[in-house]
Amino acid sequence: MIHLFEALGKKMALDVGSGAVLSLDDVAYDALQALQTHPNADIAALLEERYARGDVAEALEELEELKRAGWLGTPDDYSDVQPADAGVVKAMCLHAAHDCNLRCRYCFADAGEYHLPGRALMPAQTGMKALDWLVAHSGNRRNLEVDFFGGEPLMNIAAIRSIVAYGRELEKTSGKVFKFTTTTNAVALDEETMDFLNREMDNVVLSVDGRPEVHDRMRPTANGRGSYGLIIDKAKRMVEKRGQQRYYLRGTFTRYNLDFANDVLHLADLGFEQLSIEPVVTEESRDYAIRPGDLPRVFEEYERLGRAYIQRRRDGKWFNFFHFMVDLDGGPCLRKRLTGCGAGNEYVAVTPDGDIYPCHQFVGRPGMRMGSVLDGSFDAAMQRRFAQNHVLSKEKCADCWARFFCSGGCQANAHAFNGDISKPYDMECQLERKRLECALAIWAIEHEAAGPNCERPPQED
Repeated sequence: MIHLFEALGKKMALDVGSGAVLSLDDVAYDALQALQTHPNADIAALLEERYARGDVAEALEELEELKRAGWLGTPDDYSDVQPADAGVVKAMCLHAAHDCNLRCRYCFADAGEYHLPGRALMPAQTGMKALDWLVAHSGNRRNLEVDFFGGEPLMNIAAIRSIVAYGRELEKTSGKVFKFTTTTNAVALDEETMDFLNREMDNVVLSVDGRPEVHDRMRPTANGRGSYGLIIDKAKRMVEKRGQQRYYLRGTFTRYNLDFANDVLHLADLGFEQLSIEPVVTEESRDYAIRPGDLPRVFEEYERLGRAYIQRRRDGKWFNFFHFMVDLDGGPCLRKRLTGCGAGNEYVAVTPDGDIYPCHQFVGRPGMRMGSVLDGSFDAAMQRRFAQNHVLSKEKCADCWARFFCSGGCQANAHAFNGDISKPYDMECQLERKRLECALAIWAIEHEAAGPNCERPPQED
């Protein structure tokens, strides 16, 4: 499969089978496009109104050379490559708090309660048992990832400190290494907490939506006031103390700020270098929901952001935007590309009561509880179901050029909107494809000075 597209003023081709990314001139692009629809035609004759026959012939020869080199027209049937069955668990999301000090309008977790009875904080002992459970289910995996999540996890900072301390002791006897992370709205950050997080957390995710008016509209406090003024200086201080390393500022854009490029650039202007602004995922009935009719506007905004992104990085105003990052020189192996995030298989979430769910977004959904770290139970059949729900098993993914990059999309979104983890959410698919086109174009533009604009990721042995 060959995907031809235009993004950021570049004409590009992605060869799905090889992973090659090609930057093409006009004649090569049109010739390759004609070959897709008229494989047996006289391409020079088809294009004679636009290009001289000699130019078309030269382009066709160059395309043939790419085919002979294995960069173009590579078969992409990987039906014989099957991900392993249910594997070891290597990552866990610990819900330190089913409570929050903000009342974000778009919160999928219902202000931290996850549609479960009452607000709750995770007892330290439950978190310790969760680490024991993770060690017991991690097989030979040495590095284990644990994310403190909520609600707002820092509302339970004392328990987090105890759980981390227990984890460091457990490392000495288990042969495991815990990489702890925290996702926080920054409201409860103080110097002491920042120092603790910077000492113990491999990564910190800070929630900020962008411009003050955008942030405050969707992320008010419990008393209805805006939270931007409460958190922005704390976020700056946190990043400063981390030396701009191992963090992300993560925001959400809605129908109210389809000009979200301005929010990304606002945060970049404040000195934040690791940024992610993602589209809200919610029912179309919500006033802030992004609807199918908004997609052309959103696509235009990704293009606008992409152009600004390139220019700023050229001008020395460097920052990363998560959705524009693509690794064509290395990246995950094929099996990992097929399985994606590993929710329900390699990754689970644990509630304050010790209940296990496939991931944080599944928490509280009927029929999705997998067991408990308190009694050691675990639904192996559900784990196998998630393990077998990979790209090659999803009908909708079979003909999608982006499948080895998105890995089939978010299973929680598929379940929420389609009632089936194997049926990807269409809105998400469309957004992902556009972001990926921009990312590939950015990669090509930024690598033009380094040689041919095509790279093949390492292949599976």
